[in-house]
Amino acid sequence: MHELGIVFYIVRDVLEAARENNVERVRTVVMDIGEVSTVVPHMLQDCWRWAADKEPVLKGCELKINTIPAVTVCHSCGLEYATTRYGKTCPGCKGADTVLLRGNEVEIKEIEV
Repeated sequence: MHELGIVFYIVRDVLEAARENNVERVRTVVMDIGEVSTVVPHMLQDCWRWAADKEPVLKGCELKINTIPAVTVCHSCGLEYATTRYGKTCPGCKGADTVLLRGNEVEIKEIEV
């Protein structure tokens, strides 16, 4: 379960932003999590609740997660397609010269105070 380690980094970054901006209370943290990032959203939220409630600035803070769809592009024909449906093989030309464009993100998008 690497979600706990990720939560520690999120807490660190949010607390740092709160200190830099003289914020006494953070109400919501919004994350962008890619669907092929290997992060399990419900596990991340469970770990968040445990870790956030240990910090006075984050006590009761909600973690919202936006799921970013995985999209791959084929270098042979230029087609962009749903990664989770077709994997690394382009559904257009059946080529394998593909690369993931998005869907692997684990990013803090917003901090609401």
